[in-house]
Amino acid sequence: MNEQEYTSLPPKYNPQEVEKGRYQFWLEGKFFEATGDPNKEPYSIVIPPPNVTGKLHLGHAWDTTMQDTISRMKRMQGYDVLWLPGMDHAGIATQAKVEAKLKEQGTNRYELGREKFLEKSWEWKEEYASFIRSQWEKLGLGLDYSRERFTLDQGLADAVKEVFIRLYENGLIYRGEYIINWDPQTKTALSDIEVIYKEVQGKFYHLRYPIKNSDETIEIATTRPETMLGDTAVAVHPKDERYQHLIGKTLVLPIVGREIPIVADDYVDREFGSGAVKITPAHDPNDFEVGNRHDLPRVLVMHEDGTMNENAGKYEGMDRFECRKQIVKDLEEIGVLFEIEEHTHQVGHSERSGAVVEPYLSTQWFVKMQPLADAALELQNGDKKVNFVPERFENTYNNWMENIRDWCISRQLWWGHRIPAWYHKETGEIYVGKEAPSDIENWEQDEDVLDTWFSSALWPFSTMGWPDTESEDFKRYFPTNVLVTGYDIIFFWVARMIFQSKEFTGERPFKDVLIHGLIRDEQGRKMSKSLGNGVDPMDVIDKYGADSLRYFLLTGSTPGQDLRFYWEKVESTWNFANKIWNASRFCLMNMKDFTYDDIDLTGELSLADKWILTRLNETIQQVTKNNEKYEFGEAGRHLYNFIWDELCDWYIEMAKLPLYGDDEAKKKTTQSVLAYVLDQTMRLLHPFMPFITEEIWQKLPHQGKSITVANWPEVKREFHDEAASEQMKRLVSIIKAVRNIRAEVDTPMSKQIKMILKAENATIVSELEKDRSYLERFCNPSELMISTEANAPEKAMSAVVTGVEIYLPLEGLIDFDKEIGRLEKELEKWTKEVERVQKKLSNQGFVAKAPEAVVEAEKQKQADYLDKQAKVKARLDELRG
Repeated sequence: MNEQEYTSLPPKYNPQEVEKGRYQFWLEGKFFEATGDPNKEPYSIVIPPPNVTGKLHLGHAWDTTMQDTISRMKRMQGYDVLWLPGMDHAGIATQAKVEAKLKEQGTNRYELGREKFLEKSWEWKEEYASFIRSQWEKLGLGLDYSRERFTLDQGLADAVKEVFIRLYENGLIYRGEYIINWDPQTKTALSDIEVIYKEVQGKFYHLRYPIKNSDETIEIATTRPETMLGDTAVAVHPKDERYQHLIGKTLVLPIVGREIPIVADDYVDREFGSGAVKITPAHDPNDFEVGNRHDLPRVLVMHEDGTMNENAGKYEGMDRFECRKQIVKDLEEIGVLFEIEEHTHQVGHSERSGAVVEPYLSTQWFVKMQPLADAALELQNGDKKVNFVPERFENTYNNWMENIRDWCISRQLWWGHRIPAWYHKETGEIYVGKEAPSDIENWEQDEDVLDTWFSSALWPFSTMGWPDTESEDFKRYFPTNVLVTGYDIIFFWVARMIFQSKEFTGERPFKDVLIHGLIRDEQGRKMSKSLGNGVDPMDVIDKYGADSLRYFLLTGSTPGQDLRFYWEKVESTWNFANKIWNASRFCLMNMKDFTYDDIDLTGELSLADKWILTRLNETIQQVTKNNEKYEFGEAGRHLYNFIWDELCDWYIEMAKLPLYGDDEAKKKTTQSVLAYVLDQTMRLLHPFMPFITEEIWQKLPHQGKSITVANWPEVKREFHDEAASEQMKRLVSIIKAVRNIRAEVDTPMSKQIKMILKAENATIVSELEKDRSYLERFCNPSELMISTEANAPEKAMSAVVTGVEIYLPLEGLIDFDKEIGRLEKELEKWTKEVERVQKKLSNQGFVAKAPEAVVEAEKQKQADYLDKQAKVKARLDELRG
């Protein structure tokens, strides 16, 4: 027993006791650290770095458990596995949390200054990083902490600067004034995919702008009347006959009094509304483009916080929505606003703060995406493409990349990678470099930081030591083998990793990307704070253990699909673990003093031995195949059926015959089979349930320090016996049929009964005779006849299985008078039920007025009651003869 004194398992499975201290044992043994062994093939995964904004949720638990399952199996298969951990600084989200904390303390970042604020942010990071590590521990994640990374650490900072500078030098990063998505609450730019569109009940405001020196007006409509203060033109379609005479004329902008032109532009849809649109180049992306074509000024009327600025005249200082109310009132009073129409439309909200996003003119840094996207799409046409699992998500990725827009990468934050650009104080010249200019007193560094996703996009190779392409880890473990992530961040993260990796390493960042869905509650709703339906994975572990949570998460859905969380299903996985524990405990109790050297499978194997070894082979094949395809639910189903139905319910029960018998050779063979099968089963189950399998495996006869580095099971052809498998299938079918008949006539297993088995041929007779002990043990016959010539008794219960007819004579099986009395009462009951439901269905008033579903339910009851009535009648006729 691995040179240790025999100790059995405690009588009760307690996951908290089993899991306590085990993770430290793994860490101290350095079982999770990549070795760099040149004799082993490398296999690498990088963890999707969780944000240091809070604790991990169920989605993280699901995502990381899948990665752990893959990495544990690969390690056991002999690969040099690197599963690299790390965390993300999460710029906007973390800064918002730190600022909220400072507000509670009566201060803010501006009072602290940039340096002190960053110190507070790093303190936050350390606090939450320790929370996350403790949760990784509770989940049992086999991470290589010796290589842990953070998106703001020095190595990643070097990689970020390198990428920024090279993109800038290649003309793929530029600085310009554009309409961007602006979050007035956090006062920062957002990329397109950080904006969530929600359906909002709003209004269309219909206005008449007067034409200068004329009684004519032109009608326009807007959902944002406060932006009219920044109008610099009204546009009409060049071929719209209604407005030909007005093109080139001048309007007088109401309230403001500014004169603005009427311009002709193909952008205008002449079929929509009045066919005329107001143009506000500083507050609308489409108007910005129109403004560029017609050389229109850009008048910004808001501050960064969403309040109106000096260009808003008398509305200066008002919140944008307050300004809307006041300007509507004023426009009504002067007769410009003539109609307000209810209007449902999609409004952008900040993913982080929830604030309504403002299209806003701002000078920002952008990545020119088209060349990068084209190269990434071209990659998907070759042999070294990224394989999406399931495949359908490749279309999602391709569609986004084909319709790419330039990426706004600057953020008005302090927490993040500061943009490596400096501006000359006098000339305005831009300098981009890794270090500040030598005459730094004449330069000012850009205040902004880079979008969090800019650094996260480099994660698979920056964590491996890039830009040092001679780094040992980069050379050995990049590209990585698989990335596991949710479908909700294909655009945010997966796409960006692919195009940045292609641009800077020339290769895909990972061979496969396994896409999973979202975890939802029992009703299918997304888990959220507002609904109060979230479940803390640590609470689940505290109640049922990490193994139960992990097995539920892994087997609860298929790749790409959402997963619904049910406490009852987690409890059922705990029951599975408990079954494994009790079965293993029984086995170990019957292996006292049995060592690894005692295992001998060369002796005479029983039918049960041959069958369980064959089924083990088949299970190894199925579990390995499905795990390789990331079909963990299917792998888990095969494991569950093998362990619960076959190993526990059948083989262990059959093993009791030789274990409790007097034949020492048979006993030793059974002990050997049990030791071998249990060992191999624990290895198969280990990636799913690491804690309980390590605990049991350490008590088994084995050679090795930990199951984490034990060899993955392989199919052994010498143990495959198809004939034995078929014989066992027949034997089990007979036993089940006898048990079902006993249950049907309420005859307990303790009561002996006569059994007659009529076999199809002499071979089957011989096989059944050889395994008569199993039939006697599990059917408890007073007399057992096995023959090809057996005649069916006059009164008997019968069943048919492949190759065998089973007869149980009624005499001795039941008390005839008592059974007839019981059945007569049952017949009376079902007859009454039939009469009741038929009376209900013959009532035309009920059938006409009741809901269709209610009527259908009654019809189903009628069919059920008639079926039961007929069966009871048939049994009575049979007994009365």
